[in-house]
Amino acid sequence: MLPRRFFAFAFALGVMAPMAAAQTEAEAPPVVPEVRGETITVTARRVTEDLQDVPIPVSVLTEDFIAETGALNVGRLREIVPTLQFYSTNPRNTSINIRGLGAPFGLTNDGLDAGVGLYVDGVFYARPAATTLDFIDVSQIEVLRGPQGTLFGKNTTAGAINITTKRPSFTPETEVELTYGNLGFIQAKGSITGPLTDKIAGRLSFSGTQRDGTLYNVTEQNDINDLNNFGLRGQLLFDVSDTLEVILAADTTRQRPNGYALVPAGVAPTLRADNREYPALAAFFNYAPPSFNAFDRLTDADTFHQSHQDMGGVSLTANWDVGPGTLTSITAWRLWNWGPSNDRDFLGLPITTVSANPSEQTQWTQELRYAGDLNDRLGFVVGAFAFSQEINSTGNQVQGSAAARWLLAPSAAALTPGLLTGYGQTSDIQSDNTSAALFGQLEWQVSDKLRLLPGLRLNYDEKSVDYDAQVFGGLQTTNPALIALQRSILAPLSYEASADDTNISGQITAAYEVNDRVNAYATYATSFKPIGLNLGGIPNDAAGNPALELATVEPEDVRHIEFGIKTEPFDNVTANLTAYETEIEDYQVGVVNAQIGVLRGYLANAETVRVRGVEFDGRAQLTENFSLYTALAYTDGKYISFPDAPPALEDTGGPQAVDISGTRLPGISEWSGSLGGEYNRAGQFLGRSGEYFTALDGFYRSDFSSSPTESDFLTVDGYALLNGRIGFRSDNGWDVFLWSKNLLDEEYFELLAAQPGNSGLYVGQPGDPRTYGITLRASF
Repeated sequence: MLPRRFFAFAFALGVMAPMAAAQTEAEAPPVVPEVRGETITVTARRVTEDLQDVPIPVSVLTEDFIAETGALNVGRLREIVPTLQFYSTNPRNTSINIRGLGAPFGLTNDGLDAGVGLYVDGVFYARPAATTLDFIDVSQIEVLRGPQGTLFGKNTTAGAINITTKRPSFTPETEVELTYGNLGFIQAKGSITGPLTDKIAGRLSFSGTQRDGTLYNVTEQNDINDLNNFGLRGQLLFDVSDTLEVILAADTTRQRPNGYALVPAGVAPTLRADNREYPALAAFFNYAPPSFNAFDRLTDADTFHQSHQDMGGVSLTANWDVGPGTLTSITAWRLWNWGPSNDRDFLGLPITTVSANPSEQTQWTQELRYAGDLNDRLGFVVGAFAFSQEINSTGNQVQGSAAARWLLAPSAAALTPGLLTGYGQTSDIQSDNTSAALFGQLEWQVSDKLRLLPGLRLNYDEKSVDYDAQVFGGLQTTNPALIALQRSILAPLSYEASADDTNISGQITAAYEVNDRVNAYATYATSFKPIGLNLGGIPNDAAGNPALELATVEPEDVRHIEFGIKTEPFDNVTANLTAYETEIEDYQVGVVNAQIGVLRGYLANAETVRVRGVEFDGRAQLTENFSLYTALAYTDGKYISFPDAPPALEDTGGPQAVDISGTRLPGISEWSGSLGGEYNRAGQFLGRSGEYFTALDGFYRSDFSSSPTESDFLTVDGYALLNGRIGFRSDNGWDVFLWSKNLLDEEYFELLAAQPGNSGLYVGQPGDPRTYGITLRASF
């Protein structure tokens, strides 16, 4: 059920409508949110198409709309595109899903590929951490829903986010954007472009963001969960000839925030013995957190938090018009360095005193694509893609003086002084990932009304891992019983594993132009999410040896069907509807097994899951001065068959595997939607001509499960957010506006999670409170 605040917002937009209708002056045309441009580029064919003619569901966000709504990274897009889900407890543990599919819910495991592809100027970004970086000089963002493997280089089973940055220009231009807000928010962006010679143009862009933390650490007496980002991007455009252009681009981004912590949110009763549940454990240490109200935003975490990451790369893109089409080559190298420090027990108790898993990734990608038209009825795109990735991770985890009582069943042996104090594990994980593909798609204009678009993809994947973890410290003993207790928490583990797989997938789309205002399409697609490897450890078998059969995770087998209709019922009004069903065999999920301790899990496969839904999006330019946009999604995601799933939080202490067939998938709200509008009016500000504008953007999502196995205590309540802005756009290239995000100061959770250790304690990530500020933009 939609909350009253959402209806109040809709009413506010309704009040704005008659105001707009009464306006009679001739004024500058307004900026329409989300789909301001009538044409967009959405396929690898590099053709410019009217959005309403594209036979796929796609949301498009323009440069101005991104800037004015404060969508500084991919994570902020979820408030505009309701079918996009984004969850992040820190940059490494970030997942981005479309329609609830793409990545398992929970801790990130480097052994899996992303189901949602992130592309920046055609370059595939393998690390989901990239979605937490600030946008730099973005021109347009397209969010494509459903499998996209026959048009994009890397296989994407759930969808793709296609980001286009501004190109170098031979026309000199400078752009500056400055923002100041509460919580010490300061952001500066800028770019400069122009000719270096008559054949070479350059562009240099930067973005810097700082903000105070949204949580207060009473132990360290400072703010945490702050923002501290700086990014730089440079491009050179070589206009070699009338048929050949080359773009050399390089970028680097540096993040240095203190974060990110979760705060206590409640305690669930479990099936464990009373002396192993949170109330008894806290009483033993005479401990209480600073607050159980997560929205007091207090933590007493006793381990320093940092989420340092460096990301950058170089790319060379060439477009050569030759024969009946364009040959495109995109060669890219990227680097990601991750330097974290976390408090994995989330409390001011010395349970886990060190938890850090630094990682370094390098990737190479090469895409060759040829697209064009053989005649006026047959278009094509064919391509080849190669991907190579190396991941080197080192882990360090140390237990503290409270670990034995908190993590072990109380006994004389478990209470041996110093048993787990200083006991730790170091790990060295080396992983290689190679992928290659051939892909192609035809567009056959069967008649003036009917188009058929068949596509095919041949994919090869090969992965390997060398995992070595050793223990150290703690009580030095030869007592087998004490050693067994230590190794029930952290154990030495070494294994090597490799796997490869080849698969063929494809799609067929039929697009039919009913009339000038109505287009319909239907798609059937198959897709495969590649094999995975467990890079975070595996359980031991009955003999105490690594269960190597669990080192490999089976590929996902996807079957997808979709029907859509795109209409323009009146001039300047669009209304689009799509219905779909996606079924996945061998769905890749995260599970927990007590054999390898209470602090870690591993990857496995659920037999079958299904997601189906209906989506509506539309926009309306009601008058010259008043525009609306809206998107609404109904999503039903379920485990069809998962008979050996991990138990819910409240069932801890019972069977280690439960049947959750028929229950809902995590991270999916049954209902979600966005609604926004803008009203503008011509006027003058400080003697300068332009237009005044005011805009509201609302977002709503219903409750969702925040645990791989649905729990009564790990369900995030639904919430609604309202953002607004009011300002002035001048006719000569500068804007100034006041803005506020979470205008009504809604208290809501981004996610909930069980504390490692299975005590029943669970923690949450509060969403940002109300923020507000002022932005000045200028171009000249």
